[in-house]
Amino acid sequence: MLRFYTLMALFLCLGSNAQITQEVFESYKLQDKRTVSYYIPESYDKQQKHPVILTLDAEYLFDQVVANAKFYSRFHGMPEAIVVGVHQSMPYTRDLDSSFDPHNGLPTEDGKRFFEFLGMELIPYLENNYSIAPFKMFVGYDVTANFGNFYLFKDVSLFNAYVSISPTLAPEMITRVPQRLSVMNKKIFYQLILEGEKNEKTQEVLALDQALKTLDADNLHYFFDQYPNADPVSVVTYGIGKAFDNIFGMFKPISPKEYRENILTSNEPVFQYLADKQQSISNLFGFKKPTSLNDIMAIYAATRKKEDFESLKPLSDLCKREYPNTMLGFYFEGEYLEQMGKPKKALRTFEKAFSMAEIDFLTKDMALEKIQALKADFGY
Repeated sequence: MLRFYTLMALFLCLGSNAQITQEVFESYKLQDKRTVSYYIPESYDKQQKHPVILTLDAEYLFDQVVANAKFYSRFHGMPEAIVVGVHQSMPYTRDLDSSFDPHNGLPTEDGKRFFEFLGMELIPYLENNYSIAPFKMFVGYDVTANFGNFYLFKDVSLFNAYVSISPTLAPEMITRVPQRLSVMNKKIFYQLILEGEKNEKTQEVLALDQALKTLDADNLHYFFDQYPNADPVSVVTYGIGKAFDNIFGMFKPISPKEYRENILTSNEPVFQYLADKQQSISNLFGFKKPTSLNDIMAIYAATRKKEDFESLKPLSDLCKREYPNTMLGFYFEGEYLEQMGKPKKALRTFEKAFSMAEIDFLTKDMALEKIQALKADFGY
């Protein structure tokens, strides 16, 4: 039986209920112990699913990952994540955990044990004790970044996203990583990050980037960022925020650029863009994200711009579900009925909208104007 010995609980200034705990995890697989830090979100709710972000080199990376997870969940709609950091600063621990055979590039016996510790002990522990979403992300730096690639060699990748910061690549990784990513049935986000300061691994990382850029794989979302002014230390700070931006971009509100370049240029119904966005989130993260007013208004504006009035009906249905006490749903439905040539039904629907709470730019005066215009058409 696994045993856990709690050393301390650190309540830091990360929010009123934010909690960072640190444990010594005694591992059967390792026949050794590892110190593990956990960040549990302020509003953790066991009724909701939370992504997991697993971070090696926790002494250096954990705090930065937690800060970015908090920032993106607060301002960009990313779901609140549980962040787990494995400490590896004890003498030789990091090198042994991430070690690989210099000839074939595969994990040594020490590397295999650490591989099983993460996948067969630490992750199951989280799944048994917290409400975990299907989405899991791996973050590593240098040799620990390379170590994350070994999980791509399994039939089903343990992780959905990989953040590989300035990796020291094992032999054959330049060909093996693209080969594995090209045949993945699971959607994978792969973020490769490199400093601008040249060193002995620069050419190998650039070669891996070129190999990954040539892939035509439907399930791969690949990102590469190189920072000209960064050295091997500062690249961590440069890269983690951009990685979050890339991987969790679907949670960001629809931007003016996205509106112009993706929605207005699409040949599909306007509402389909929002439906696809919501379905992608549900498929990846295992829960439905509430639709932001920003996204609703962007879709509404596009229906008018493109005269795609059919999209007003599903948009109105969505608003009735998610904003049931406001004017949104009935106002949009009224416009839909008006455009479909059903003025009497539109009049009754605008009257319902008038009786409900104002929201955003929609006011009772706007509903009243619609009501009066339709009554004038009927001669009331």
